[in-house]
Formats: sequence, C-alpha cells, structure tokens
Amino acid sequence: MRIVDRKSLGIGAGGIFALAVLLSATASPPKPQSTATAAKEVVLTVDPTQSKVHYMLDSTVHTVHGTFAVKQGTMHFDPASGKASGEVVVYATSGESGNSSRDAKMHKDVLESKKYPDVVFKPTEVEGKVVRSGSSDVKVHGIFSLHGSDHELIVPVHAELAGDRWKGSAQFDVPFIDWGLKDPSNFLLHVKHVVGVELELTGSVNSSN
Repeated sequence: MRIVDRKSLGIGAGGIFALAVLLSATASPPKPQSTATAAKEVVLTVDPTQSKVHYMLDSTVHTVHGTFAVKQGTMHFDPASGKASGEVVVYATSGESGNSSRDAKMHKDVLESKKYPDVVFKPTEVEGKVVRSGSSDVKVHGIFSLHGSDHELIVPVHAELAGDRWKGSAQFDVPFIDWGLKDPSNFLLHVKHVVGVELELTGSVNSSN
C-alpha cells in the first residue's frame, strides 16, 4: 500500500507541476517579436558632376551672378527622429563670376580661398517629413563653415526622391560681412552685406539599418 501511495503521490505532484507550467505559459505567453521594422536611415550621396552652387550679390551698380563647384557630399538622416549627419563640401577656390579681376579680388581679399579652400555645410536635423518617393519640403538645420568660422543655419530644402536617385534645391542668404568677411565695397561701388545662395544637388539614394 505504501508503494502504491507513493506512486500515486508522485503522479499527482507531477500532474500539478505540469498543470502549473501550462497555466503559467497560458497566462504569460512570451512576447512575439514585432513584425514592424524600424525605419531605415536614408543616405543621400551627392554627385558633384551634376550639382552646382549659384550665388547672387547686389550692388549699387549691378547684380553679380556666379557659381561654385561642389567637391563632395553625403547626408544621413533618420526619418523617425529627424536626426541628421554628414556634410556637403564646396570648393571655395572654384568661385567665378565671369570677370577675372573681380574674381581675383573675391578670392584674395574676401574669401581668402587659398587659406580657406573649402566651404562646408554639416546637417544636424531635418525638420519635416521626407517621403521615400515623391516631393518633400523640409527645413534642414546645420552648421555652415565659412572662412574658418562655424555658423548655425536653417535651410529650406525642396527634395525629390525616385527609386535610387534624388535631387534637391535650396535658397538661403549668407550675411558674409556680418560673419567677418571683408567688405569689397569701395567709393564707387557698394555691395549688400548679404549674398544669396542657391543649391542644385543631385545624386543617389541608399538605405541602411
């Protein structure tokens, strides 16, 4: 009888334990992994050969129009948080307006481009939503490095993404004299203290985890 009782007790205890495990599993099932994937970081690479920077400077005599060449550029941004990084680099030495003497003065006296050969914009945040296919209008916050000094800047950008290609344009003002660059005005000609800048960028789109 004792042997039978012990077996019965063992079976009963085993059954209770199995039932407890089953109830525990039913009450607190393991959380399944979410099927929703996090938004991927978008990487925009600039094609320098297809990109250009235009500038416009008003004066009491005429309006000067010119261009700068893009050296390189890569921009990363997180569509969920808006956090951005990377940089767009422009050759300061490439500036030209079609007048050699005026350009020589710009490079020597204003930009000092031999000493400061690059102009750099480093994005830190994208304000607004960039759609993966189609047009978007956003504001890009970042640091604009010119003539050896850094300046915070917010740039309105129109971007168009299609497949693995993108293009973007932006217009903004640079108060270059207030930022410490030399005023090129003389007793015959006075220029505004702000130069208008227009970016035309294009390149490839990639996504990374």
